[in-house]
Amino acid sequence: MLRKAGLPRPYVESRPLEIVELELPDPGPGEVLVKVGAASLCRSDLSVVNGARVWPLPMVIGHEAAGTVAAVGRGVTGLVPGDDVVLVYLPQCGTCVRCRSGEAWLCDVGVAANSLGELLTGGTRLTLNGEPIHHHMGVAAFAEYTLVAEASAVKVPPGLAAADTCIFGCAVLCGAGTALNTAGVSDGESVAVVGLGAVGLSAVLGARVAGARRIVAIDRLETKLAAAMSLGATDAVVADDAAPGRIAGLVPGGVDHAIEASGTLEGFDLAAGLVRRGGTVTTLGLPGPGVSHDLGLAPLVARGITIRGSYLGSCVTHRDIPRFIELHQKGRLPVDKLVSHHIQLEDINTALDRLADGEALRQVIDF
Repeated sequence: MLRKAGLPRPYVESRPLEIVELELPDPGPGEVLVKVGAASLCRSDLSVVNGARVWPLPMVIGHEAAGTVAAVGRGVTGLVPGDDVVLVYLPQCGTCVRCRSGEAWLCDVGVAANSLGELLTGGTRLTLNGEPIHHHMGVAAFAEYTLVAEASAVKVPPGLAAADTCIFGCAVLCGAGTALNTAGVSDGESVAVVGLGAVGLSAVLGARVAGARRIVAIDRLETKLAAAMSLGATDAVVADDAAPGRIAGLVPGGVDHAIEASGTLEGFDLAAGLVRRGGTVTTLGLPGPGVSHDLGLAPLVARGITIRGSYLGSCVTHRDIPRFIELHQKGRLPVDKLVSHHIQLEDINTALDRLADGEALRQVIDF
């Protein structure tokens, strides 16, 4: 549980996340109690801890997890105890304008609930000696048990390892979803991916599934470039001042699609400079809320490029998670290779330091 954001590093010493025993009621109408099998750490979790993004506190954080349904509340129709589920960080209500328009990844109701640290069903359910504790993105995954709205849990086939399926709830949706849905990479096209964390590497996997003929992976770290090559990238380029020239030599005229997954202005500028005339730049890196860009409009018009933001990989969770799981089972989305560390819950502050240092991909907490 996080009581206060912005504590100094190293986190192994300041210990912003503490293990406590909370009160958890039985699931109410439309709610599901889940025994967490595995949860993984994402940079979005780090942004809560370091205060880059302000959330209501105290809060149980963690938004990427998988587990087994332990109990269901009245009115739950799609899940029963014993079902294996992946938890997703944006519950999609199915009834708001965006959901009814086919853009459930922009669900207004789910976003509003998340911003309050509440469930889609309204309010909080966790307490500590009677004090309300908020839920991170409707999931609150760093716990042995969590209570979520039914819309936050997607049923998956039995027998899959939770340590593999947990990352489908964020990294795979955001990365592979961006390549396949938002950017709409097609067979034979060329793609550049800037920033090779777990989400960027998932975008590499998505581009490969789409049939891209050339996938250029770009990062500052050689270890991440090597990981991208092992996952199907055709080229690896160090992100330095010479990168644009090297990539121009690989793909004369520019790539069809550039995917920015670094969350930095430098990464965005690099991506925008790599696309061909008429190409697309898709950004999903999500920098801090205070970061802005002075975008030159004349080159944007003259080059005819399209810039898109991608949230949740433009995924409808109950449609796309089963689709991605099937690809994983067929060996086409080997997302288990995105996991760099397995840890226990008591090691979570050490894991935060590792994440902040850029030394990890996905670190999975095994429960």
